[in-house]
Parts: sequence; C-alpha cells; structure tokens
Amino acid sequence: MAATLAKHHDTPPFADHKDLHNVIDATQLGDVPWQCFSAQYTGERPEVVPPWMDEEFEVWYRDPRAMAHNILANPTYKDEIDYAPFREYDASDETRRWKDFMSGDWAWQQADTISQDPETHGFALIPIILGSDKTTVSVGTGNNEYYPLYASISNVRNNVQRAHRDALVIIGFLAIPKTDKTHSKDDLFRIFRRQLFHSSLSAILSSLKPVMTEYEVVRCGDGHFRRVIYSLGPYIADYEEQLVLSCIVKHWCPKCIAVRTNLDGDATYRTRKFTDFLINELHADVLWDEFGLIGDLVPFTNDFPRADIHELLSFDLLHQLIKGAFKDHLVDWVAKYLKAEIMSDIDRRVAAVPSFSGLRRFPQGRDFKQWTGDDSKALMKVFLPAIKGHVPQDMVRAFRAFNVITEDTLIQIQDALGRFHRYRTIFENVVPTFSLPRQHSMVHYVDMIRLFGAPNGLCSLITESKHIKAVKEPWRWSNRHNALGQMLVTNQRLDKLTASRADFDARGMLTGTILSKRKRAQTVAALAHEVAVPDLRRLIRYFLFSQLNPDDARNPEDIPAASLPRHEGKLQVFNSAAATFYAPSDLSGIGGMRREHIRACPLWRNEYPHNDCVFINTDSDAEGMRGLEVVRVICFFSFKHNWEVYPCALIQWFEKIGDCPDEDTGMWMVAPSFHEDGSRNLAVIHIETVFRAAHLIAIYGSEYIPHSLKFYHSLDTFGSFYVNKYADHHAFEIAS
Repeated sequence: MAATLAKHHDTPPFADHKDLHNVIDATQLGDVPWQCFSAQYTGERPEVVPPWMDEEFEVWYRDPRAMAHNILANPTYKDEIDYAPFREYDASDETRRWKDFMSGDWAWQQADTISQDPETHGFALIPIILGSDKTTVSVGTGNNEYYPLYASISNVRNNVQRAHRDALVIIGFLAIPKTDKTHSKDDLFRIFRRQLFHSSLSAILSSLKPVMTEYEVVRCGDGHFRRVIYSLGPYIADYEEQLVLSCIVKHWCPKCIAVRTNLDGDATYRTRKFTDFLINELHADVLWDEFGLIGDLVPFTNDFPRADIHELLSFDLLHQLIKGAFKDHLVDWVAKYLKAEIMSDIDRRVAAVPSFSGLRRFPQGRDFKQWTGDDSKALMKVFLPAIKGHVPQDMVRAFRAFNVITEDTLIQIQDALGRFHRYRTIFENVVPTFSLPRQHSMVHYVDMIRLFGAPNGLCSLITESKHIKAVKEPWRWSNRHNALGQMLVTNQRLDKLTASRADFDARGMLTGTILSKRKRAQTVAALAHEVAVPDLRRLIRYFLFSQLNPDDARNPEDIPAASLPRHEGKLQVFNSAAATFYAPSDLSGIGGMRREHIRACPLWRNEYPHNDCVFINTDSDAEGMRGLEVVRVICFFSFKHNWEVYPCALIQWFEKIGDCPDEDTGMWMVAPSFHEDGSRNLAVIHIETVFRAAHLIAIYGSEYIPHSLKFYHSLDTFGSFYVNKYADHHAFEIAS
C-alpha cells in the first residue's frame, strides 16, 4: 500500500498501528468507558476458612444507560425502531399477527402500567434486553473461561437483531468464582457463587433504576428528542443459565411449577408474588423438594420495579429446540435405535445433499464432535430425507412434526407440538423418560409469542454469535498476558469504529462499487457447444416466438421453422442471477424482502459444475406448489433482438410425482423430465418467470449409497427428489 501511495507522492493516513489506535482512542463517538468493582464474601465464617472467602472477585462493566443512548441515537436504526407498543392485524381477515417485540402483549401491558402514573404518562417505553452465557476461548491453554453480559433494547426490530448489526452490545464481564476441589461442592460456596451473579447484575444495572420511574430526554437516530422510561425486558439464556437467574433447582421448569418427574402435566405459571409468598411461608427443604425453589437466593430483578424474572425468561430456540429437542434428543435417539452400519449410511446421505445458498454442508455427515447452533439448524433442514427408508414411519413423522414449528401461526405451533408428543412415543424403548426440561419448554412457546412477539428476536443464537466478535476474536488478538484488559480496550475501540461508520454513512461519506467479469461463450453456437445442447438455437427460436406472440396459443414446436424468429447475433452468459422476492414468513419479518444468488457455473471453485434448481411460476392463481414447477438451470444468458434485451435461462424441466406431498415427510417429490427418445426436456425461459431457488434432496429409499458419491453428483445420479421445504422459512410456506 505504501509503495502504491509513493507513486502518487502521497503518504499513508496512519504512520503505524499505534498512530491508528491513538486516533480511535481519541474518538468520542460510541465511547462508553469500562468500570470495575470488586466483591467479596461478607457472611459468617467457619473455623477453617476456605480460600474463596478471602478472595476478591472483579467485575468489569460499562454503563448500560449510556449504551442504550448510543443504540437509540444510531442513525442506522432510525427506520428500524418502534417507540410505542402496537397490535398488528391482517387486513383480510382481522387475525392478530405477532412479529417484532413491541407487537407483543408484554410491551402493551408495561405501557398501560406506565400510563397510569401522571408523571410518566405518554412517554416512550425502552425495555432492556439482557443476555449472558459463559464461553471458553481456549481449551488447550488452560480452559480460559469468560462470562460476558450483553444488552440491547427491545424497540429494535427482529430483522436488525437477527442480522447482527451491532444492536446487541457487551456491557460486562462477570466474575467466575473458583476454588479447590475440596470446597467446590460446598453448599455455602454454591450459594455465594449464585448470589454474586445476582448482586453483580443489580450493581451493573443500577444506573437504569432512577429512569424506570422518572423520564429522561434522549436523542434518537431520526434526529428527534424523546422522553423515555426504561424497564427490564426479556433475558436471553440457556436452560442452565435460566436456573441460576430464577433460583430454581435443576430438572425443574423456571417458568411454571410442573413437577420435575412429570413436566408435561398441567401446571400454573411461576410469578414473583407467588414465589415470595412460598419463601415466606415454607421451610427451605419443602421449597426445594416440592417447588424446586432455592430459598436462600434473591433474584436481581427484585431490586427493580415492574420486573418478574419468571416472566422475563425468554424462549431459547438454539438450546431448547435446535440443539436440545432436535440434536441432543431426536438425533441421538435415532442413533441409539439404529445399528452403526445404518447410521453410517445416513451420514453418507447427509453428505450427499446438494449445496444450496445459505445452507451449511456436512462433508462427513452428522458424526462430528464440536456442534454449533448453525450446525444443528442446517442438519434439521436435511435430516428427514436421510432417515426415511431406514426408520419406522412414526419416527419420520416425529421429525416432521418437530420441523413444522413456525413463527407466524400459533395454531400450527400447538398442533405441531401435539403431533410431536404423539409420535415421539416410538422412542420409548431407547429413552428412560420424556420429562425433559428443554422439550417441556416448548409448551410455553405459544404464550411467550403472545408476550414477546416472534421468537427469532430473542434467541441465544444472537448472543452466541456475539461471543465471536466480543470475546473470542479479541482474546486471539491479545498477547494472552492479562488478556481481559486488552479485550476490554479492543471492544471499546470496535464500538467506536462501529459508531463512526454509522456516522460516516449518514453523512454520505461511504460509497463504492465492485465489478467483475468472466469469460464465457459469446455466440449461440459457442454456448451450445459449451453446455452440450446442440438444439440451443432451436430452443431460442421457440422462446422468441412466445415472447413476440404472447397471445398465440399455438405450441412453438408446431410452427414451421421458416416462420420462427431467428437470432444469430452475440449473447452474454452469466454465472449467476440474483433473485429478490417477498418473503413474509422469513426471518426478515412480516413485509420483508429477501435476496439470494442462483448459480449456473460450469466450474465452481475450480472443482465441479454448480447448477442450481429454481421454482418457476406457471400459475399465479394456484396455491403453493400447485402453481409452481421445479427446473434446473443449465445457464443464464441474455441477447438483444430488434433492439430489445431478453434475459433468459436455459433449463431442464422436472415433473411432479403425484398430485400431493409425501404423507410421511410432508414434502413434494419431483423427477427430471425426459422426452420419449431419452433426451432431456429442455427449454429457454424468460428470467422473470424464475421465482426463487429450490433445494432438492434425493429420495434414497432403503438402499445404501456408495462411499464414492459426492454431493455435486446427487442431482445427476438419483432419479427422484424431495423438494426441501425445510430449507428456509419462505420455502416452507410456498412448497407445503
């Protein structure tokens, strides 16, 4: 870079990394300094004092109120924030819809409570989302653990939270008390460790308490100033963390008082008022044995108005559904049920699934040690076709019922849960009990959606992804000596850079374009040779006839060749096309748009051809798959005829197998279409008829597949396929 600048007699903007860091440190935008306090055991001491009682435990934190100010003032979010609760209804049938957090009943109820006080009536409600989870940065160098605490505001819409656009910020590193093995299991140490957690949270959040009952004026990203009132909002945590937060015994539910041996039985919800009553009236042993309560602990929420920890514990799609009920339960149950030889074939089937935009691949199948949430999510989308043929029908249907859980229809969720409970009984011979807290948590999802909106905005996938940028990468960039101090500075600098970028963008200072070109065929003859389709010229003439004569009902194949239009000029070939479509059920939320790339590349990554499948819209009046056809794209190209440009795709048609989805998997089945002479059924179509990408998974049957089969061979090897409606939310809607 310096050599390039020297040619133009210019100098680099920074002399070295120290100069760069000094400029960042001097930046005021996004600056919230780190603070620290120490905590120590102050209770009664035994005759032999364990070492942990004399230790001081440091907690580092940043002012959550200042962090909330930065999020509210960020111009990036000016069109992505709801300042008032609302209820959304479908205009066609007046049914209630839940999407972002402020569309839920909890925000509405909080606003009602605030409005009853004349001193706070009419002010904007700002609920604070919290999340915490221990994470390990290096097992090989001493099992270094950190305990980050994150915060956001619930006013930011779900599509922003899911897109990891820095609406979630790190506000603290909690202490992790440790002691020697002699005292690690002492009840007193366990109580201290949990109470330290709650006391630390209470201290960190103390700056918010005054503005929970009296308003303050803040500047927002749209340039307006508003009077706001804060409340503690939902807390994102996995099951183990929820137990600590709610002061509940392991194997019990932190949301309701269902008995741990029969979690699916009828039970009422826990509340702060009811818990306080039990603690005041019952002995500690009775609280533990009959209600799963630890009476010696006080939740941090008791220090704040309008806060009930049992109500504020949010759903956790990652640990409760994706990694819990699916990976840790269903997938492991199947492994226990089947022989190792069959599981090996299932792994080969999973590995043979064709690639798809945004879908993770499994080159070795599902048998690997380190699972992430993204791994589990991706496996959910391809596991059903892989097990069919090797497991009983009810097992397939148990997986299908589990996958049906969506965010747009509460009735579907309740129905899916009922079917899942019914079909999971086939695993009775391989599991000792179905009274599992993570599976039981699904019982509360309908009520929590009504309270908090769609669950994709309150998932621990968001906090786990933040671990990478806020903890793991800063740790790797440190020199490992007193790493936490360096990590704090790194996070502060990253926040300043993020705030500066948002400011530069708002001022119109960030622009740029990247262009790329690839050499492909430039004539019809050359393209016909490249894609091995000798009849390409004839297919283009059929296409032109249909485009130039839209009202002519005749089949172009019946038209004399002399009457068909011709194209002998140049053309342009493209390796991909971008599809932008309306995806109301996708993670982008109600009314959201989605963009994806469809590949038709002769040599992808210098290794193999990559030709995606797509949905073609053939009948806009028909519902779902009945108005769509599946085709495979051979290539994208465009040409000019009579001064008009025609963007096209050369495709191979697929035929539907049957007139309804497969009963077990719920997926439509298709097969490549061929003429009577065995040649492929090809056509040239206008690019506007392409709806979006389609993901196909082979129908494997009960036969084993060869070890040598690669995923990029699947579409050319198998004769029939499932249309994978589980590839994403929008595919589920259109392909059901």
